[in-house]
Amino acid sequence: MSTSITVTSLAFTWPDGTPVFEGLDASFGPGRTGLVGVNGSGKSTLLKLVAGELAPSDGTVRVAGEVGYLPQNVTLDTALRVDEVLGIAAQRAALHAIESGDVSEAHFETVGDDWDVEERALATLGELGLGHVELDRTIGEVSGGESVLLRLAALLLRRPEVLLLDEPTNNLDLYARRRLYAAVQSWPGVMVVVSHDRELLDLVDQIADLRSGEITWYGGNYSDYEEALEIEQEAAERMVRVAESDFRKQKRELADAQVKLARRKRYGQKMWDQKREPKIVMGARKRAAQESAGKHRIMHEEKLAEARERLDEAVEAVRDDDEIRVDLPYTAVPPGRTVLTLQDLGLRYGARVKGGFDLRGPERVALIGRNGAGKTTLLRTITGELAPEAGEVVAHVPLRFLPQRLDVLDGELSVAENVARYAPDATNNRIRARLARFLFRGARADQKAATLSGGERFRAALAALMLAEPAPQLLLLDEPTNNLDMASVRQLTTALDSYEGALVVASHDLPFLESIGITRWLLLEEGELREITPEAVGISS
Repeated sequence: MSTSITVTSLAFTWPDGTPVFEGLDASFGPGRTGLVGVNGSGKSTLLKLVAGELAPSDGTVRVAGEVGYLPQNVTLDTALRVDEVLGIAAQRAALHAIESGDVSEAHFETVGDDWDVEERALATLGELGLGHVELDRTIGEVSGGESVLLRLAALLLRRPEVLLLDEPTNNLDLYARRRLYAAVQSWPGVMVVVSHDRELLDLVDQIADLRSGEITWYGGNYSDYEEALEIEQEAAERMVRVAESDFRKQKRELADAQVKLARRKRYGQKMWDQKREPKIVMGARKRAAQESAGKHRIMHEEKLAEARERLDEAVEAVRDDDEIRVDLPYTAVPPGRTVLTLQDLGLRYGARVKGGFDLRGPERVALIGRNGAGKTTLLRTITGELAPEAGEVVAHVPLRFLPQRLDVLDGELSVAENVARYAPDATNNRIRARLARFLFRGARADQKAATLSGGERFRAALAALMLAEPAPQLLLLDEPTNNLDMASVRQLTTALDSYEGALVVASHDLPFLESIGITRWLLLEEGELREITPEAVGISS
């Protein structure tokens, strides 16, 4: 049997009654599949169902072969050793015992046929750019991006037939992403990947578009998918125009038929009143006329109903995904006004900012650097979450910080209640009106934060910070495109386009940084912060 994933009549509903799938049928065969869809469409939920992390409410999930799953948020016990994360600790211990002269049968059983497991592990770490990470080190000594790569290395060592990757480039620097791309390209089995990273999605063989609980398949990579979708949408919009024209025509013809029927009724009544023909003849003629007119009217009503149905179907085929709107007052910063000052700043873990650094006016700063360079530490020091080891940080305007893990939200509270925590003086109506601009309308504003998808959770966290009082004039974002699908990244770009305050964004996503109009590029490297040109990061100024 060829390796495959088959879901049949799959249904899943969250404990609060929110449905995700009802009767989904799909099959994933050999090759690399990019699973895409709008924010909250159920991509991560589907991967969890296939991986066995969630149980379906109804229907079946069948997988031919072992499954390896890399979740969206990789959390590892910091006390674990690297070899434990890779799943080879017991085999290493047995090998070392045998090498020391202990020939216990239990050690040979543990090793099995995998005598080169340590060499394979080191080779896999090397392929992923982790050659410097020793097997006896603990997870607490590696960065967030390195921990993602370690989880991937563990999967590659297991060699599962089916590999599920949910936003695998989260927290990975540019160098690590290149390593991941190479691993994806050489994968021999079934792979399903959810990602907002279009460079990664351009390495897949086909795209599965999950929308309204159904999957539509497109051959080729993400660029091919976008091209096919554009052609499809142009055709759909033409069909809407044709259907609208037909609907108007059928309405006119029904109105004409009703006018003719009214005339016939008036004429028949006039003839009846004048009694020019025998009563029985007039009665038969009246009944025949009414029958004929009635059939005529029914025929036109049916045609109108069919035209309305065709119009509804045509409109449904046109995608009209909403965009976030962030036209907030009081966030504008005058050009030249000092927003942030750093002076001879010493950070935890050794990074530093020599001399002085000022952020002025509505500048947009990109903070880049390798995994573990200290970008998050710098942002947390600016917000006051961490005390500087030396020097000082002065924020001259209200600021807000959106961390990678989105832990600004309380999972047990609704979206509206979370926003109310940051704006305690705002009325419920005002909060809900503002939330509608972040696409949380009506009952969606009452959803608990814990039930939201990664993209929805990001939108809710962004709403909580942007709607906070006082309004933030300095916004700090740490890897904001993590966990966001392509539509959500576009929505975030739109939101930031309309934000008039100063912005500092730590990100490895160069296309995103380029799209939001970055004005200054700061590189944190080898413990020092320095300004670089756009050309130095591969972007034309």
